[in-house]
Amino acid sequence: MTIEGWTQTLGAGPLLLIAGAAILVLLFLIIKLRMHALIALILISLATAFATGIPANQVVPVLINGFGTTLGTVALLVGLGAMLGRIVETSGGAKVLADYLIGVFGEKRAPFALGLASLIFGFPIFFDAGLVVMLPVVFAVAHRLGGGVLRYGLPAAGAFSVMHIFLPPHPGPVSASAFFDANIGLVTIAGLLVAIPTWYVTAYLFGLYTGKKLVLPVPEILGHASAEAESHPPRFRTVVGLLLLPLVLIFMNTGLNTLASSNVLPEGVKEEQWYQVLRTLGETPVALLISVLVAVFVLGSKRGKDAGAVEKLLESSLGPVCSVILITGAGGMFGGVLRTSGIGQALADVLGDLGIPLILAGFLISSILRIAQGSATVALTTTAGLIAPAVALAGLNGMQVAAMVIAVAAGSVVVSHVNDSGFWLVGRFFGMDVKTTLKTWTVMETLIGVMGFAIAAVIFLLAGVAG
Repeated sequence: MTIEGWTQTLGAGPLLLIAGAAILVLLFLIIKLRMHALIALILISLATAFATGIPANQVVPVLINGFGTTLGTVALLVGLGAMLGRIVETSGGAKVLADYLIGVFGEKRAPFALGLASLIFGFPIFFDAGLVVMLPVVFAVAHRLGGGVLRYGLPAAGAFSVMHIFLPPHPGPVSASAFFDANIGLVTIAGLLVAIPTWYVTAYLFGLYTGKKLVLPVPEILGHASAEAESHPPRFRTVVGLLLLPLVLIFMNTGLNTLASSNVLPEGVKEEQWYQVLRTLGETPVALLISVLVAVFVLGSKRGKDAGAVEKLLESSLGPVCSVILITGAGGMFGGVLRTSGIGQALADVLGDLGIPLILAGFLISSILRIAQGSATVALTTTAGLIAPAVALAGLNGMQVAAMVIAVAAGSVVVSHVNDSGFWLVGRFFGMDVKTTLKTWTVMETLIGVMGFAIAAVIFLLAGVAG
């Protein structure tokens, strides 16, 4: 949010000190004083807005804008995803999928199977949507095999994360590619070379290691299937079809957009009615709504459940996720205050001429901006815009430019913490407190970013030698 007629007079140093102090006080309130995260986030957002000099009459609008913008993307997604998850879980469908995965891969390889499925699902759809759809299967496998939720949840969440960070058609690499005028095909190749080994080491192996150290109970957020439902479960292909439906619809949206932007489809197709309708059907909230309606019919009405019972089932799914939605929105509020304060632009001005190798500069600038204000998108687009002229003048070949895209994207994911709405989303879904989320999710995201950059740097150097 920009405030008309107001210019930030504080420099990057004071703004960074304020942001650092705000984060430390927030952690103190939540971890030491046990203040509820929602109240703590609102309080610190308010204090930070005043401390950074945001005009008093604009403080509340800034808070509401950050909160509302985050809820606009999160609330419908989490609410409809919880409904879909509750129907799949309580019908016995999640157990059917869990049994199938265990039967094919074996009990010891179940975390790998969940991660592999998430890598495939994560190619066309965004991180949060994919995670919400996959949760009932993750929880069902964890219930069946034991060992805590992190052993199965981190490999799956990490898979969605690496795909979202490194591969088109996700918005991060696509926007960086536009800034750098990179070839999307080469970015996809470089993204795959980075994403797969990065997931294996930083999500799968790290998930197994962390899952042994921290055995957390499986959250009850999606409920349980009754003995009757488990004895008469839906067919395997029915459940797979239901989980694939939102993925196919969302992929239709992103696929059409990618084809049109790449000029594969005829010029002017974006104005065509059929194109706009198909893309709307593939928007995440609409895709999940369609999937919930189909699930209500296939797993509810068609199997003899009366409308009242289905309505109560859907209603019961919303209560447990209200906390997830509100706290995630408050995390977006805090990040929004930091962005409005101008910390990103101030840092960008200071970091513009670091005098270090271009690919390292891209990673470091993106990382610092990410840590400071929380939004991966803001960090990535600001960094890409800042260094795009240098990339254009550097005489890089196609694969080197693609590696630059991946390096900047890698920086935009490191150190996901309390000013990132995704931190709260994952922590609450997995039933973790702030301290545990920092030790698991934050560490995993940082490892993903660092290893992703390391591989991108190797690709950059090899492409330079070959070119």
